[in-house]
Order: sequence, then C-alpha cells, then structure tokens
Amino acid sequence: MSLVENKEKWSIIIKPKNKIFEINLKEFFEYADLLFLFVRRDFVAYYKQTILGPLWFLLQPILSTIVFTVIFGNIAKIPTDGVPQVLFYMAGIVCWNYFSTCLTTNSSTFLSNASIFGKVYFPRLIIPVSVVISNLFKFAIQFALFIFIGIYFYLKGSNITPNLWILFFPVLILQMGLISLGFGLLISAMTTKYRDLSFLVAFGIQLWMYATPIVYPISQIPEKWKFIFMINPMSSIVEVFRYSFLGSGGVDFQYIFVSLLVTVIIFIIGLLAFNKVEKTFMDMV
Repeated sequence: MSLVENKEKWSIIIKPKNKIFEINLKEFFEYADLLFLFVRRDFVAYYKQTILGPLWFLLQPILSTIVFTVIFGNIAKIPTDGVPQVLFYMAGIVCWNYFSTCLTTNSSTFLSNASIFGKVYFPRLIIPVSVVISNLFKFAIQFALFIFIGIYFYLKGSNITPNLWILFFPVLILQMGLISLGFGLLISAMTTKYRDLSFLVAFGIQLWMYATPIVYPISQIPEKWKFIFMINPMSSIVEVFRYSFLGSGGVDFQYIFVSLLVTVIIFIIGLLAFNKVEKTFMDMV
C-alpha cells in the first residue's frame, strides 16, 4: 500500500491553525461527549471529598448576604431602593458568584490543564466552556434559594413587584457566561507568558465587585459617573436582574446596549487571544 493510500484511511487529520480566528465548530460538537465529562468532573469531583458537599452552594450566598446586611445595611446605612435588604444583596450575590467563579476558574485554563493538553488532542475551548456550563448548576441552586426567599417576603407584604423583564433573564445568563468566558480566556492566554497575573486575578475580581452595584443601588451614583459604571457590563446585568424580580431600580436601554456591546467585544478579544496562544502554549511550559 502506498503512502498516499494509507493517508486516505485516516478518519481524523489534525492540522495546525494558520489563522488567528479559526474555530472548527463541527469539530467542537463532535467532542460533545468529552464536554459532558468535563462538566460532570467540575460539578461532582470538586465537592466529592467535602463534608457538606453541595450545601456549600447554599451557604456561600447566605453567609455573604448576612455579612452585607450587617455591614452595609445596618452599620453603613446604604439604602436598598425600598426592597428588603436580604433580597437586595442576595440578588447581586447570586449573579456575581456565577460570574466570578467562571472567571476565576477559566483564568488558569492553560496552567491548570497543561498535563492534559500535552497528552491528548481535543478542542482546547471545551474546557473553559465546560466551566461555564457546570457552574450553571451552582447558579441554579442559588437562584432557587433567592426565589424561595423572595416568595417568603412577597407573602409577608414586602414591596416586591416582579415584571415582564423576567423574560430577559436567559439573556442575562448568556451574557454573564460570555463575559466570564471572554475575560477568562484573555487572562489565561496572558498568564502563559506573564505568570504574575495569576496572583492579581483574585484581587482584581474583588475590586471589580465594588465597582458593580452589589452592595449599593445604581441610584446612589451621581449622574455624571453613571455612564462610567455602566461600561462595566456586570452593572447593567445586576440592575436588570433586580428590576426584573424585585422591581428595584429601573431599566435604561442605552446602558443595556452598551453592556451587550462590551460583552461581545470582550468575548471576541478573549477568543482571539486564546486561539493565538493555544498553538504555542506547550512550548512555554
């Protein structure tokens, strides 16, 4: 058998990527089973050897809400636009937890999975996408807790007015996933060359949280500074989320458009950086 005839029998041919924006979506979906395995690994194995297990999903927002209520609500006396403090803070915490967890995990994609990348081929983008999907389960549990507490306060007669903006909720989830994925891919690509960035991620996320209306309403920000805050895409997400389920604050279409635009730009930049580093990453390890 000639060499040419032998080559024709290969079912999969792995070729180097010559273009910076070269994504084989067909190949990505062919590895759907592997994506499911990574999702299962992230969700099950992470809490496998813990005492409380998935209960940590509930304890995290509860403890954070208690701390925020005591410090920012009762001591600092920051207003919450007329809604119960517990619901106000938990709404922001639930959104922020999903975003920050995805971002933190994806920011170390190359360094954390170097051993896997060096042994077997598969679309590298599967791992960060699996992180975004697996954290949806955690988000769903915390969101269910938020809804349960919201129903309790609603039945007690609190000033809660859900509205049709709830239908926009799936877009908010998708947007949070894209932002965390985009920034995670970008930071992960940069840390392959500048390892110091990995130490700044946790600190940077903490600062980002205080630049997002988690512990304060956007109504407390002076009008001349609002646009700067709204360039932060998470600000619009948290505000729309609160308005949808609690009736707190309001919706500004201009800010929503800016938030969506920034999200798309961040995602594209992160994807380009990830694709560029993916080709030469193993040479840097």
